[in-house]
Amino acid sequence: MEARNGLRAIAGTWRRFLLPPRCLLCGSPGDEGLDLCRDCAAEWPRNRCCCARCALPLPQPATLCGQCLRRPPPWEAAWVPFRYGWPLDRLESRFKFGSDLAAGRVLAECWLREPPPPGLPQLVVPVPLHRSRLRQRGYNQALELARPLARRWQVPLRHDLLLRARATAAQTELGAIERRRNVRGAFLARAGFSWPAHVALLDDVMTTGATLAEAARILRRAGVRRIDVWALARAPQAGA
Repeated sequence: MEARNGLRAIAGTWRRFLLPPRCLLCGSPGDEGLDLCRDCAAEWPRNRCCCARCALPLPQPATLCGQCLRRPPPWEAAWVPFRYGWPLDRLESRFKFGSDLAAGRVLAECWLREPPPPGLPQLVVPVPLHRSRLRQRGYNQALELARPLARRWQVPLRHDLLLRARATAAQTELGAIERRRNVRGAFLARAGFSWPAHVALLDDVMTTGATLAEAARILRRAGVRRIDVWALARAPQAGA
């Protein structure tokens, strides 16, 4: 393992020497070994003031947002270090819809540079894609983001335990109620697996939380006692 890590470090050094990092947004030289320049990195939208339960960005510090006070989501805590805004949204769109894996690496590295959440889970489970969407896209963006995080904190990662039981319409153009209806019954937990007590569900972007909520309900029925949600970024509108 140490030899493999050493070879990776050497390969990374040579790659940076031969191909210096360039900002994927403006083309300027990258900073700190990342394909993101200092100026663009300074605009990265961090989610410092947010609801502890659903990570909704808030104008003022508060433990819970109004939505979570009225109707708590089916998980215990959320770790979402960024807001969905410029310039993260541009790279996320390229990664998710444009097959730009370099953009995904920048997003993952920015996430890795944030402080880890308190109380690491026993298992990380990325939100799955239906096999038809996976064939179309070629990869699951949630899984690609989950891999480096799980590796860094040495938390087991499984992408074969939560299944997308049916294809659903894209959530992008749907409202909150339509999103909940769209994903109802979309997930299935693999039978016969003994789930640990503490699991983190991971997705790329959390908008209303409908997809994560439906997946969390399935894990709760499978016996998971504590569920956290992890996402790269949170949309600023109120969740549902």
